[in-house]
Formats: sequence, C-alpha cells, structure tokens
Amino acid sequence: MAVAADEPPDGLERLTINGTEVAVRDARSTPIEGLYRLRLESGEVVFSDAQGRYMLVGDLYENGPGGLVNLSRQAENQERREALASLDEDDMVIFRPAGEIKSTLTVFTDTSCPYCHKLHAEVPELNQRGIAVRYLAFPRAGENSPGARQLAQVWCSDNRSEAMSAAVRGEELSASGSACVAQIERDYELGKRLGVQGTPAVVFPDGSIVPGYLPVDQLTQLIDARS
Repeated sequence: MAVAADEPPDGLERLTINGTEVAVRDARSTPIEGLYRLRLESGEVVFSDAQGRYMLVGDLYENGPGGLVNLSRQAENQERREALASLDEDDMVIFRPAGEIKSTLTVFTDTSCPYCHKLHAEVPELNQRGIAVRYLAFPRAGENSPGARQLAQVWCSDNRSEAMSAAVRGEELSASGSACVAQIERDYELGKRLGVQGTPAVVFPDGSIVPGYLPVDQLTQLIDARS
C-alpha cells in the first residue's frame, strides 16, 4: 500500500450510525488525505472522513503503473499478519519439519470437520517439504458445541499434536478440556475477526487467507506465489 497521508484522528474511536453508537475496533489512514479505513466492532469495514459524517463501503483500489491494486485486500492481509504475529506459539498446536522451516501455514481447524481431516492427513508431506503447520481452534458450530469441547481437550492434552491426530482419527480423548475453554473461545473470536467463516481456513505468511481444503501441491504453489 502507498504511504499513508495522515494518521487517524482521536475522535474516530466511536461512531453514531442510524442513532446507534458503534465501537471502532481499528482505525487506519489511507493514501487519500482525510479518508480513514475503520473496522467496526461487528467486523465490517467502512471508509470515513475525520468526523465520521461521510462514509463509503467497498474496496479501495490504487490505479498503479501495473494496473489496479486492491488496497483493501492488502490492508486485511496486514491485519492478519499483525494479529498472528502477536500470538504465542505455546497456545497453538504445531507440526514442525524435522529440518529447516522454509515456510509456515496457520490453519483454523475443527476436529469434527471432514475436510480438516483431509488436510491433516497431508501435514506429514507438508512437513517433509519444510512447511510448518500451526493450528488454531475454530469450532464451526460455536463455542458451546461438542466440537469446541473436543478442541479444548486437544489443547489441554500433555501432547497436543498426538491428541490432535487422535481426535482426527475419531479416538476418545482422556484429557479434561475445562482449563482450555477460554483459549478455544479466544481462537474462535480471532478467527471471526480475521474473516474465517468455515474450516479449514489457511492463512499464508503474507496474511492472505484461503478457505477450504487444498492438496499439498496447490498449497506449496500458493506459498511460492505469495512469498
């Protein structure tokens, strides 16, 4: 994205829209002076002037020498990169290569999801190619679902990676998940904030996200293309 014209003013933390006060989760400047990109608490993104009086909804493009560049998509990718960089890997389930890590995929997963099972079966091949896989929890049926409870058991297991594989195989887990419910809820809320709508959802190192299952060859091609 081009260099921002100015910083968002302090008055954009909250807006009044249709008579209702709306919290602004994130405010960022854009290359257009006086126009700001706001992510509302609901997750919706709008563009606004400094007073919150005039608003636009949609994607912002730059007409550059190489053609149109979707600045909105770039900003969303940056948000994901920043959000994932702030996480502690101790709170994830990680499958690492035995040797050098050439790239890392972050996957929002659900142990009750068939396509997550299909992707998990290919994690050893990804590891062989030098790609680490970091799992975050995203129970598709919500935070109080059986899937969420099983994910909490995985996260509370002494060996999370073994527990993840066992859950995918349909085995019963012995760990109590009560101490990890809050972690599953945090992952779930983070996923919704980052645009996850289903599982698996694969986030690439550049912050871009691809919903659904892709075979190993396609994943590695996308990693190369987005590096």
